[in-house]
Amino acid sequence: MTTSPPASALAHPAPVLSLRVPTDEDAYHWHRVFADPEVMEFHGGRPAELSVYQELTARQRRHDAELGYCLWTVTDEAGEVVGFTGAQPWPHAHFGPVGAIEIGWRLARTAWGRGYATAAARTTLDRLRAAGVPSVVAMVKERNTRSLAVVERLGMRHAETFVLPGGAERGRRYELAL
Repeated sequence: MTTSPPASALAHPAPVLSLRVPTDEDAYHWHRVFADPEVMEFHGGRPAELSVYQELTARQRRHDAELGYCLWTVTDEAGEVVGFTGAQPWPHAHFGPVGAIEIGWRLARTAWGRGYATAAARTTLDRLRAAGVPSVVAMVKERNTRSLAVVERLGMRHAETFVLPGGAERGRRYELAL
């Protein structure tokens, strides 16, 4: 009789990573890391200008100071910036879960498939619980199979499928009570 190893033995160990409040310099790192059109496929399709990341990192510092959470810069074991993860109030007033706290991540292609998104998102959930956040949502485009896999690994519940503004794509809203 052959027995299979336990599931925990088959799982890859979580990568070593750190999360930090984004610095002014991180705007340059995010701009460089996200200059890859594949990384931006589900975020407008093309790289954003540096000024977008300068505003975004400044806003995240404000969120951290005011709320106790933000989109944190993710660094790998060597201290290299590989993207961001975290949470922020839903940033759109014209659609979606206005008033909800959205969890999200965006990573360099070199970090894909290595467990960074899931590990960083789990750390985010721990930090959000400590900050007293009662629940989070994740808004994911239906074609983004990598992010859909992450929300499922986090135990999030599919709450709704919707048509994105413009009508060309569908998205899914996931929820998780903390």
